[in-house]
Amino acid sequence: MLKEFRCDLHIHSCLSPCADLDMYPSALVSGSLARGLDIIGICDHNASENVRYVINAAKKKPLTILPGIEVTSREEVHVIGLFEELENLFEMQEIVYKFLPGVNDEKIFGCQAIVNEKDEVEGFNEKLLIGATNLSLREITEAIQNLKGVAIAAHVDRESFGLLGQLGFVPDDVHFDALEISFRSDANKIRSEFPELADQCIIRSSDAHGIAEIGRAITIAKLCEPSFAELKLAFKSRNGRRIVL
Repeated sequence: MLKEFRCDLHIHSCLSPCADLDMYPSALVSGSLARGLDIIGICDHNASENVRYVINAAKKKPLTILPGIEVTSREEVHVIGLFEELENLFEMQEIVYKFLPGVNDEKIFGCQAIVNEKDEVEGFNEKLLIGATNLSLREITEAIQNLKGVAIAAHVDRESFGLLGQLGFVPDDVHFDALEISFRSDANKIRSEFPELADQCIIRSSDAHGIAEIGRAITIAKLCEPSFAELKLAFKSRNGRRIVL
């Protein structure tokens, strides 16, 4: 039986240098539950070390955590990768790190804290997570999809780091599973401005960097259960599963 589930598929943790330090795993879970969310995606900038701890913090709670990452391409476009299994996410992480130059300067870019489900600091990521990889959009999307994930163009309506803002179009050789818009826009507006996107799956997410931002934009998905497999079907509008914006 199909039900409607509330999804926010783009949330940062305190690992992202631009996120608030109170975005630690247990706070993300409690904040998401307080906003009535059923499924969330944890997508830090070019990194994923906090994902397993958010999953641990959500155990025995009515909240599905999708392992994710937000990768910056060499065109300076953000791409979200969501996965069913942590192992696939960590394989993607290895690819990203191989092509991510630079070292973080905490005083300039911010803290990159790895925090477990008990709110204990495990360490700090020293890579320049705020930077861009040397991977192209096509290379990123293909890597995500080859690892059985879904590739989503992040906040396409934004001028900075958004696909349409940066490039003005969707490249013919890049195949996204969905396009994400921010709380500032809606699907009808995007499709009106860009008629070529009529057949694209469009979702809305918060891109939350602070607790108060969680759930400020959500996607309603009609699914049998709150799972990655069901959401993947919804992106393709298969077997009755679909995205309801």
